Amino acid sequence: QVQLVESGGGLVQAGGSLRLSCAASGRTFRNYIAGWFRQPPGKEREFVARISWNIGTTRYADSVKGRFTISRDNAKNTVYLQMNSLKPEDTAVYYCARCSGYECLTLTSADYWGQGTQVTVSS
Repeated sequence: QVQLVESGGGLVQAGGSLRLSCAASGRTFRNYIAGWFRQPPGKEREFVARISWNIGTTRYADSVKGRFTISRDNAKNTVYLQMNSLKPEDTAVYYCARCSGYECLTLTSADYWGQGTQVTVSS
């Protein structure tokens, strides 16, 4: 069993920064892919970023490329999402996920989800 707990969300002005954390307990992220997804108000959940735990390769949605950075801390079994230059359209509930396949780009790729953390960006 895996538990993923996100933290770090909040209210920030446009142009500001936040760092989200997702700590895994139970089984680790090792040999899996860790991903961040988000669900804007009234919209479907969408892919944001992912990192291959073992080799550290990353991938981003076009909408966040150059502004967000995903990283990991092996010792803490924690994945981070550094969000800079935030825009009002980044407002969403952000979810951490563990993916067991070859990629982590779609909702069906994830086998475990966190409870989500709210990020609100004011204009």
